[in-house]
Amino acid sequence: MISLKNLKKNLTAFLLILTLAFVEIATNSQIAIADTATNPATAAEVFTANCAGCHINGSNIIRRGKNLKQKALKKYGMDSIANISNLVTNGKGIMPAYKNRLSEQQIIDVSAYVLSQAETDWK
Repeated sequence: MISLKNLKKNLTAFLLILTLAFVEIATNSQIAIADTATNPATAAEVFTANCAGCHINGSNIIRRGKNLKQKALKKYGMDSIANISNLVTNGKGIMPAYKNRLSEQQIIDVSAYVLSQAETDWK
């Protein structure tokens, strides 16, 4: 017999996997806007197409404390374009790497976008 604690843990793990699968499917089913030569994208468009699935309005639907708000960025040492770019490029933990999806310039641009949005509390 499964205890309530184990059921809750299993359900949480299942929902996390389901969310990650949905994000992966949504991300891969659309070519990143920035990948099309005829439609150069802004950093905001790249963020919307690739990052907002988990980080809508600077939040984090997977791990609340690891959001893109200024306080959290500083706390985790992600308060520079270089550090954010490295994370976006290589991924970490459950965050996927984007080095094969975005150009180096797109990664730099979206990193700068994240910092600028954090300064205005994503408003």
